Amino acid sequence: MIYHFRIILDTKEDVFRDIALEEDASFEDFHNSITQAFGFGGSEMAVFYESDDEWQQGDSISLFDMGEEDVRRMSDTSLSTVFPTVTKMLYVYDFLNLWTFFIELIETDEPKAGNTYPMLIFSHGEVPEEAPEKTFSSDKEQDEFSENGLDDLGDDLMDDPYSDYV
Repeated sequence: MIYHFRIILDTKEDVFRDIALEEDASFEDFHNSITQAFGFGGSEMAVFYESDDEWQQGDSISLFDMGEEDVRRMSDTSLSTVFPTVTKMLYVYDFLNLWTFFIELIETDEPKAGNTYPMLIFSHGEVPEEAPEKTFSSDKEQDEFSENGLDDLGDDLMDDPYSDYV
């Protein structure tokens, strides 16, 4: 079985690649295919996260064992152990820059004679020179902050606590 994936870079511009891989390929093969398709060196840390239809982050598959219990490593995990049960994943490459991708299984079919996999099927858009800036906030956290009256403290929180000692 061949899995066809659409990998979309999380950026304002439309930047995506369609890649086909064999079902017995490892997630490390998938990682290498993505980095090559988007023009990255491939030497940075990366992780895949299983996802639901709302793109909520689930279980991870890491490039390296970081000493955590029950970690799934990319080199030890084949695509067929996750797909097609899971149809969406998140992929984060380079933890300093947080290149973030949305991955969706878009099709499965039989291998075609003469094709070699992995295969870049389609490429659209240019990868920006710098990773899009990420902001991590929660509406829930902001609501709790406001409900408790903490947003009314104003500039008092910004005062230098050591100014009395100078």
